[in-house]
Amino acid sequence: MADITTVNPATGKNIKDYNYMSDGDVTKIIDASHHAFSKWRLVSTEERTKVISSIGDTLMKYKDELAKLMTEERGKTLEASLGEVDLCKAICDFTASEGVAALAEDERDIEGIKKGLVRYDPIGIIYGIQPWNFPAYQVFRYTIANLMAGNSVLLKHASNVTGSGLLIEKILHESDLPNDLFRTLVINHDQSEQVIENNKVRGVTLTGSDVAGRAVAQQAAKVLKKTVMELGSNDAFIVLEDADLELAATTCAHARLYNNGETCIAAKRFVVVDSVYDKFRDLIIEKFKGYTIGDPMDESTDVGPMSSSKQRDELHEQLQESVSKGATVTLGGEVPDMPGSFYPPTILENIKPDQPAYKDELFGPVASLIRAKDEDDAFRIANDSRYGLGGAIFFKDEDKAISLAQEHFDTGMVYINGYDLVSPALPFGGVKDSGYGREHGGFGIKEFVNIKAIHVVGQAPA
Repeated sequence: MADITTVNPATGKNIKDYNYMSDGDVTKIIDASHHAFSKWRLVSTEERTKVISSIGDTLMKYKDELAKLMTEERGKTLEASLGEVDLCKAICDFTASEGVAALAEDERDIEGIKKGLVRYDPIGIIYGIQPWNFPAYQVFRYTIANLMAGNSVLLKHASNVTGSGLLIEKILHESDLPNDLFRTLVINHDQSEQVIENNKVRGVTLTGSDVAGRAVAQQAAKVLKKTVMELGSNDAFIVLEDADLELAATTCAHARLYNNGETCIAAKRFVVVDSVYDKFRDLIIEKFKGYTIGDPMDESTDVGPMSSSKQRDELHEQLQESVSKGATVTLGGEVPDMPGSFYPPTILENIKPDQPAYKDELFGPVASLIRAKDEDDAFRIANDSRYGLGGAIFFKDEDKAISLAQEHFDTGMVYINGYDLVSPALPFGGVKDSGYGREHGGFGIKEFVNIKAIHVVGQAPA
């Protein structure tokens, strides 16, 4: 019997079986990864950028194959999968163009000594535990930065996208990157703990829920391994009185339903001031009704199935608990009678603090529509969350919106009058239960490096 069977969430049919690697094979991979690192760390940053560029070029040769597999395993629309591959290529391009400068040695004039040097040296194997919602992007986000830094990389992917993880390994191995610098581990949770404990593994990064983040961070802390945690969120998109309501509704619908609603920085709470609440409500209902649910391979489909029936059922339970505590279903909210793990675009109202729809992350196509008294109340509600990844402000006065984002939004990222998902040129990460550490924007390259100070005191005596 197979240890892992991947399933197409659109049909419920099995895709492929996989077995876990043996402990001995995992140890051999770690040893080989460390050996490859010992050589890679000595390669110049200029030469590393050429290899990073070759990864991007090889990726595009597999664009259609990888996108199709992600859609089959994960259920995201084919259009979204193709866009995800393009984003991975953009990460390679940005890193190749900016990596040398980000890692450049910094020379400082310091009183009392001849000079001071600051270097950014690689530290070794970086182990990434990644989720299923963006099967390629989540991997490329930490992998490319760490390869540029001179580290080697191991991946434990979510079991339901095992095929995607192995195809990514194949793509990197067909580039100019030495094979052992990136390996995909098909392992269970106990084996994963052993990887974290291995002395040759020097850093751990995880993208996932805050529950998973706490568990992995504790495991790594016991053996003094640095971690980067990109965890869940409950992002608030704030609509203020002077907002362009058509733009706000269109953007909020897209930001909630993109990737089938299974995105950490999705628009999960629509916080709307009282003066425009009713108008926005009518618009957002109209926008949600315009999204087509169906086969993710079909070009006409806007929302595919959730990643699994388990995920769908957990989301529905959160909705039902919210309703039992006073929330009302304005749109959707029923499990459709059809094959696959589909769930309709859903809007909840009358949201209260004790409901999952207010305090927890709803990881699927369900939006919480919340009425705020005024601007101050809107930001109070937005920040009244244990999470702090992203959020958005809709307000025609752009300068004031920027000021509000700077001073009043307790999150790692803020969008103003739009939704950009991510940009390789800007940092990505959150605060509070949304984790710590940053990726992208050149910051991710320095998360797992030894920031080494060299004190040049003076000439040695003759």
